[in-house]
Amino acid sequence: MLARKFVSLIFISVVTSLGSVMVYDWYRKDDTSYQSSPKQVSQVAHLASYETGQSGGLPDLTYAAGIAVHAVVHVKTTAQMSNTSPNSVYDFFFGPGYSTPQVPMEATGSGVIISSDGYIVTNNHVIKGAKDIEITLNDKRLFKATLVGADPTSDVALLKIDGNNFPSLALGNSDALKVGEWVLAVGNPFNLTSTVTAGIVSAKARSINIIANGNQPLGIESFIQTDAAVNPGNSGGALVNQKGELVGINTAIASQTGSYTGYSFAVPVTIAKKVVADLKEFGTVQRALLGVTITEVNEKVAKELGVSLDKIEGVFVVNLSEGGAAQAAGLKPKDIIVSVDGEPVNTVPELQERISVLRPGDKVELIVKRDKKKKPYTITLRNSAGTTSVISSQNTVSNLGATFEPISQSEKNRLNINSGIKIVSLIDGKLKASGVEVGYIIVKANREEVNSVDDFNRIVNSVDDGLLLSGIYPNGRVIYYAVDVD
Repeated sequence: MLARKFVSLIFISVVTSLGSVMVYDWYRKDDTSYQSSPKQVSQVAHLASYETGQSGGLPDLTYAAGIAVHAVVHVKTTAQMSNTSPNSVYDFFFGPGYSTPQVPMEATGSGVIISSDGYIVTNNHVIKGAKDIEITLNDKRLFKATLVGADPTSDVALLKIDGNNFPSLALGNSDALKVGEWVLAVGNPFNLTSTVTAGIVSAKARSINIIANGNQPLGIESFIQTDAAVNPGNSGGALVNQKGELVGINTAIASQTGSYTGYSFAVPVTIAKKVVADLKEFGTVQRALLGVTITEVNEKVAKELGVSLDKIEGVFVVNLSEGGAAQAAGLKPKDIIVSVDGEPVNTVPELQERISVLRPGDKVELIVKRDKKKKPYTITLRNSAGTTSVISSQNTVSNLGATFEPISQSEKNRLNINSGIKIVSLIDGKLKASGVEVGYIIVKANREEVNSVDDFNRIVNSVDDGLLLSGIYPNGRVIYYAVDVD
């Protein structure tokens, strides 16, 4: 009897224990609050090479800004301005070209030191007509600058200050810039020195006709367009990439008010670098020309020219200059230039930029499409006179401080003149001191017709004291200058 009770007790204990285990196990599966899971921890440290991509925030531009502000200078110019105007009362009493007393006028802009020995790049329009040029460095030191030379067709000028060990910017590669890349604009807007603004490259090879409209029909416009804020006073300042390298010279803004409203434009450093090299070596820019009139390819132009297109690419050759490089190589009107030295060109500015970095006598490889078939051409570029010779300022009456080019027959017809040579650049010299400006066409010198630079040289070398110039500006304004050549 006792044994039976003991066995029953053990059985009940075992059943109870098993039931408890089963209930506990069921409870654990149902109650997720006791489940173990890895804790989600936000990452606070990364390897040094980790790239955050699009979600990583804005780039750090402090390094580039720190370099650039010390190499960008303030440029102040003083010019002597006269109130000469065509058909004024002074013309009636004193004859054409009479000028009222000149008054000084100041203007300001920016410049970029590109070498430790004091060479400074700026815009031609910043120093145009300047009698005196004063440079203020970021550390507030003042210097008088001399004009080495200027190129109105690219709106680039080169200045020089005396000294050494100046802070300078390394020249980058504007061809390597990509749309969307961050850049800095550094300059002196509204005389606010060492101002830095940031933006992105909005477009490349942009033309806004600002140089062509300034009486420069051969103007080179292949601007870098950015949305970095640029205002009056920024002209001549630096466009800098994230490495702190100079990639452009800030030049213009798109605005109806004269102040920044969204877009600014810079001369690519590839163009500026070539201009600077020419001015240093020759005193004038060696402008290479294909000898073509071109326009961009589109359906409308193709229809007007009677050309069938299989693909919209390249630039149309509308016409050829007589005796020019393209004509000599065998190009024809209605040809389509597809590439230059292996680089595709689909706009007029792109083609202009590719040619602008070359010199007369250089050879260039073109791929030309004619009748839907592509053919290579090797072209030897020529200068404005139709030759491959280097033009030296030493052979262009250097003591007068000017560089000349012949004018076309069409321009003679338009201005109703029979002779003349045009001034394409001016440096400090007799002509500039007399008030002569770039673009002036010398028709006669001491009452003798001038048909070439050689004619002008001969006349200048035959006088002992004064030179009377009769001429006209491209806008039709006739004016006379008395120049002291002693």
